[in-house]
Amino acid sequence: MEYDNTNRGQLFKNDKKTEEKHPDMSGSINIDGIEYWISGWKKKSKADVGFISLSVRPKEQTRQSSQPTQKAKSDNWDDDLPF
Repeated sequence: MEYDNTNRGQLFKNDKKTEEKHPDMSGSINIDGIEYWISGWKKKSKADVGFISLSVRPKEQTRQSSQPTQKAKSDNWDDDLPF
Protein backbone atom coordinates (compact mmCIF):
# COMPACT_ATOMS: atom_id res chain seq x y z
CA MET A 1 0.00 0.00 0.00
CA GLU A 2 1.35 3.42 -0.98
CA TYR A 3 1.54 6.23 1.61
CA ASP A 4 -0.79 9.19 0.92
CA ASN A 5 1.11 12.50 1.22
CA THR A 6 -1.93 14.64 0.39
CA ASN A 7 -2.11 17.68 2.69
CA ARG A 8 1.25 16.87 4.26
CA GLY A 9 4.69 18.43 4.03
CA GLN A 10 8.09 18.72 5.63
CA LEU A 11 10.67 21.40 6.40
CA PHE A 12 14.40 20.81 6.78
CA LYS A 13 17.16 23.06 8.08
CA ASN A 14 18.70 25.02 5.19
CA ASP A 15 22.40 24.06 5.41
CA LYS A 16 23.09 26.12 2.26
CA LYS A 17 22.05 29.47 3.79
CA THR A 18 24.74 32.06 2.96
CA GLU A 19 22.77 35.31 3.25
CA GLU A 20 20.39 36.67 5.90
CA LYS A 21 17.51 36.79 3.39
CA HIS A 22 17.83 33.07 2.59
CA PRO A 23 15.29 30.86 4.40
CA ASP A 24 16.29 29.07 7.61
CA MET A 25 14.26 26.05 6.49
CA SER A 26 13.02 24.68 3.18
CA GLY A 27 11.02 21.72 1.97
CA SER A 28 7.87 20.77 0.17
CA ILE A 29 4.18 20.40 0.89
CA ASN A 30 1.24 18.82 -0.90
CA ILE A 31 -2.04 20.73 -0.73
CA ASP A 32 -5.08 19.09 -2.29
CA GLY A 33 -2.82 16.99 -4.53
CA ILE A 34 -0.69 19.90 -5.79
CA GLU A 35 3.02 20.05 -4.90
CA TYR A 36 4.54 23.27 -3.53
CA TRP A 37 7.97 24.44 -2.36
CA ILE A 38 7.86 25.85 1.18
CA SER A 39 10.39 28.11 2.88
CA GLY A 40 10.54 29.25 6.50
CA TRP A 41 12.31 32.04 8.38
CA LYS A 42 12.77 32.11 12.16
CA LYS A 43 11.54 35.46 13.49
CA LYS A 44 10.57 37.17 16.74
CA SER A 45 7.46 39.24 17.32
CA LYS A 46 7.53 42.67 18.99
CA ALA A 47 6.58 40.84 22.19
CA ASP A 48 9.74 38.68 21.77
CA VAL A 49 7.75 35.56 20.89
CA GLY A 50 9.42 33.23 18.38
CA PHE A 51 7.55 32.18 15.24
CA ILE A 52 8.19 30.90 11.71
CA SER A 53 7.24 33.03 8.71
CA LEU A 54 6.33 30.89 5.68
CA SER A 55 6.40 31.30 1.92
CA VAL A 56 4.84 28.79 -0.50
CA ARG A 57 5.11 28.61 -4.31
CA PRO A 58 4.00 25.96 -6.80
CA LYS A 59 6.75 23.54 -7.84
CA GLU A 60 5.80 24.04 -11.50
CA GLN A 61 6.17 27.85 -11.25
CA THR A 62 9.22 29.28 -12.95
CA ARG A 63 10.86 32.53 -12.01
CA GLN A 64 9.47 35.27 -14.22
CA SER A 65 11.97 37.48 -15.95
CA SER A 66 11.67 41.23 -15.88
CA GLN A 67 12.68 41.24 -19.55
CA PRO A 68 9.88 41.85 -22.07
CA THR A 69 8.64 38.83 -23.92
CA GLN A 70 9.57 38.28 -27.56
CA LYS A 71 6.02 39.19 -28.60
CA ALA A 72 6.15 42.47 -26.70
CA LYS A 73 9.49 43.30 -28.31
CA SER A 74 8.09 42.63 -31.79
CA ASP A 75 4.85 44.59 -31.42
CA ASN A 76 4.84 47.31 -34.04
CA TRP A 77 2.37 50.08 -33.23
CA ASP A 78 3.00 51.81 -36.59
CA ASP A 79 1.17 49.19 -38.65
CA ASP A 80 -1.36 50.80 -40.99
CA LEU A 81 -1.79 53.96 -38.94
CA PRO A 82 -2.55 57.02 -41.10
CA PHE A 83 -0.55 59.37 -38.84
